[in-house]
Amino acid sequence: WCVGFVDEIEHRLQDTGGKELPTSQLGEWVMEALPELDEVAYVRFASVYRQFKDVNEFMDELKHFLGKQN
Repeated sequence: WCVGFVDEIEHRLQDTGGKELPTSQLGEWVMEALPELDEVAYVRFASVYRQFKDVNEFMDELKHFLGKQN
C-alpha cells in the first residue's frame, strides 16, 4: 500500500522536469494522496504540516476532511 503512495509522489516529482520544488508543494501532494492510504496518518500529518495553533484549527481541518469523505 505504501509503494503506490511513494510511486505517486515520485511520478509527480518526475513530471516537474527536474526543476527545484518548494517543500510546500511536496507537502500538498502528500496531503492530497495520504487520505486514500491512511486516514489517521492524514490527520496526524496535517496537524504537523499545517501547524495548528489550537484545537479549533484542528477541528476545522477535521470537518473539511470529513466533508470531502461524504
